[in-house]
Amino acid sequence: MADNVQDMVAQADSGARAPVGLAKQLLWSVALLWALFQLWYASPLPFILNFGVINDTQARAIHLSFAIFLAFTAFPALTRSPKDYIPLQDWIFALLGAFSSAYLVIFHTQLADRSGAPTTADLVVAVCGMVLLLEATRRALGPPLMVVATVFLIYTFGGPYMPDVIAHKGASLNKTMSHQWLTTEGVFGVALGVSTSFVFLFVLFGALLEKAGAGNYFTKVAFSLLGHMRGGPAKAAVVSSGLSGLISGSSIANVVTTGTFTIPLMKRVGFPASKAGAVEVAASTNGQLTPPIMGAAAFLMVEYVGISYVEVIKHAILPALISYIALIYIVHLEASKAGMEGLPRRYKPTLAQNLMTWCGIIVGVCVLSLAVYYGIGWTKDVLGNWASPILAVVIIAVYMGLLKFCAGYPELLMDDPDSPVVELPEPGPTVKSGLYFLLPVVVLVWCLTVERLSPGLSAFWATLFMIIIVMTHKPIKAYYRGETNFKSRMIQGWDDLLEGLVTGSRNMIGIGVATAAAGIIVGTVTLTGIGLVMTEFVEFISGGSIMLMLIFTAVISLILGMGLPTTANYIVVSTLMAPVIVTLGAEHGLLVPLIAVHLFVFYFGILADDTPPVGLAAFAAAAIARSDPIKTGIQGFTYDIRTAILPFMFIFNTELLLIGIQGPGHLLLTILSSVTAILVFAAATQGFWLVRSRWYETLLLLLIAFTLFRPGFWWDEIYPPIKQESASRIEQVVDAIEVDQNIRMAVAGETIDGNFVSKIVELPMAAGGSANERIENAGLVLREDEGKVIVDMVTFDSQAQKAGIDFDWEILSIEVENPRPPKHLMYIPAVLLLIGMGAMQLRRRKQQSA
Repeated sequence: MADNVQDMVAQADSGARAPVGLAKQLLWSVALLWALFQLWYASPLPFILNFGVINDTQARAIHLSFAIFLAFTAFPALTRSPKDYIPLQDWIFALLGAFSSAYLVIFHTQLADRSGAPTTADLVVAVCGMVLLLEATRRALGPPLMVVATVFLIYTFGGPYMPDVIAHKGASLNKTMSHQWLTTEGVFGVALGVSTSFVFLFVLFGALLEKAGAGNYFTKVAFSLLGHMRGGPAKAAVVSSGLSGLISGSSIANVVTTGTFTIPLMKRVGFPASKAGAVEVAASTNGQLTPPIMGAAAFLMVEYVGISYVEVIKHAILPALISYIALIYIVHLEASKAGMEGLPRRYKPTLAQNLMTWCGIIVGVCVLSLAVYYGIGWTKDVLGNWASPILAVVIIAVYMGLLKFCAGYPELLMDDPDSPVVELPEPGPTVKSGLYFLLPVVVLVWCLTVERLSPGLSAFWATLFMIIIVMTHKPIKAYYRGETNFKSRMIQGWDDLLEGLVTGSRNMIGIGVATAAAGIIVGTVTLTGIGLVMTEFVEFISGGSIMLMLIFTAVISLILGMGLPTTANYIVVSTLMAPVIVTLGAEHGLLVPLIAVHLFVFYFGILADDTPPVGLAAFAAAAIARSDPIKTGIQGFTYDIRTAILPFMFIFNTELLLIGIQGPGHLLLTILSSVTAILVFAAATQGFWLVRSRWYETLLLLLIAFTLFRPGFWWDEIYPPIKQESASRIEQVVDAIEVDQNIRMAVAGETIDGNFVSKIVELPMAAGGSANERIENAGLVLREDEGKVIVDMVTFDSQAQKAGIDFDWEILSIEVENPRPPKHLMYIPAVLLLIGMGAMQLRRRKQQSA
């Protein structure tokens, strides 16, 4: 069973082929060279030494060369193909594919001189590279992404022969191959650039963290703290899988890493096999939603949305946390329904001791956070350029101190979950035995949030520190313990480092070819203009309904996600659908932030990993649990309904993404209401709260959850949120707006394509003197013509141009906020109804127990 699961992970993530002899050494060496190249490219050393400096396009080409070479050598062509050696044709394909990608580096000067006029040799290499990339994608990821990319290529050539609704003039082989392979518009575009600059380092960081033993540590800590509770192993599985999200961007790897230990224990305390597997699936798929490391697609958002990674983390953190809280609560409800108990503890602390422990943990985390932020934050002002080197020395000193402290506790070993007796480890010694594993995560978060370094450079410094830990933590702990095997521990640390680097590279093969293949789809969109066609098509089938449009997008993400990895799925759907939702939303009066739409697509792409009939994470969990994979996937998806409703909620209530939060009180209210809402929703979907719910109680719980998530829905019916002002009063409205507040306008006009558009836009009004000057600073020059307010000119690259306003458009009206009581007053009847229901169920539970 374990071998089958490991084979599944290898097939999905790192390559199922394991050759012997010289081929094995070569495969291992190429993977190691890839990791070393990525570390060199991400580091500041090329600029310090003024040696080995390469530009982004060259780095992308080298990155893809490694990925294609390893895809042909590590992944067999067919299931019946040999796995213990590499056939000759695969060597030929690997070398040709690597050369086709490296062509952009080898001949970069000549290609720059003849830009837009490719030679026959250029086209032959481009066609060869494209075909081999599609085959490499099929091998590493299966047929779906290859088929999707091929369909888009066929669409590029066959535009004139398509139905009228999606027809275009078509493109020649010369133009298509030049656009897709020899420029940065297609294969070597933004997606591959993100894979090269950001994603590889984070995957490498995770592989090294796992190799050092952090996955084992996080799992044991979760069990020591939660395993004694009702349904404790399942709760611990949720927490440990969330922590494993720091290590692995793969939901399948998450399932296998924690599931081999957690699933048998869940079965032991009473969970049916399918539910035990489903809990692990739901927890592991959500691991990719958890900041600060959220999988490859999150880094693409940085480029596509145009915001920093810190902003992505800020917007994603609340939905991720409440989703995990709800899953723990679902596990609790399942255990309560079945009357389950937790695992035995070696000693039972009193209630006072429990409270003291948890209060100590919470206070300790808060004090540590404040000490790091405020205690170290001043060093940048005082020490200037010396701040970072001095802090690096301090971090190393803290690391050495923690190693000495942790050496006083025994090594953590995973118990056999199938043994007759499994005792929970003691929380104190378990937590203390590996505290130094948290330091690389602290370094990563510090670089991202305080130093505000790029994600790539932040990951580089965290990975560099992780390399030091992998090499040194075993020999130094052996020295502190007075052991005599210091030399063997040093050799073991060196071996762990090399294996960690190779594992990180092999885990990147699928992501590397996926981002390149997805670039074909992006290139087709930019070459054919299908994006505009999609807008008209989606508006037609949805009838202009935002809700239908969102459901349509969610279904597309789930269907594509059955065969595409999350990253490729995100690229395809966000490229096609994100602009459509934003555009059509604005035309129908709903201003949807672009980050909200991208997170919507991201969520449903991840949920596809446990969607029957092809959810690979569900298959992995079912293999461990010895349950039916379809039943496990269906059960996992029912647990994930709470995650599926969150994207719909934050599209209509962007406060869940911490957008528009005004002060600490508003933040606290948002957190409390959203946590309560998701717990109520979880109780409704489980049909159980304090006792088994009746059908009308389930409906009431859904109503309460909806009200807490979207209080504005009911409030808008009572108090309209917007009132219309005449466009001629725009200067008076701007005068009343504070600096950096937005003005909301209804505009209409003809686009450059001859289509008439009517939509709502928001423009920020910066400081600038008079109202007219502030309007001009936003990019608009207006004139009055027969009582109408017309856009006379739009400044290039201004906020107005970015909002899609064009000259000669008419400003129809100004939309001003209507003074009204706060919408959060709707929480009062919702909470009162919840209290009333709780009293009813409590009384019924007492009657049943009597």
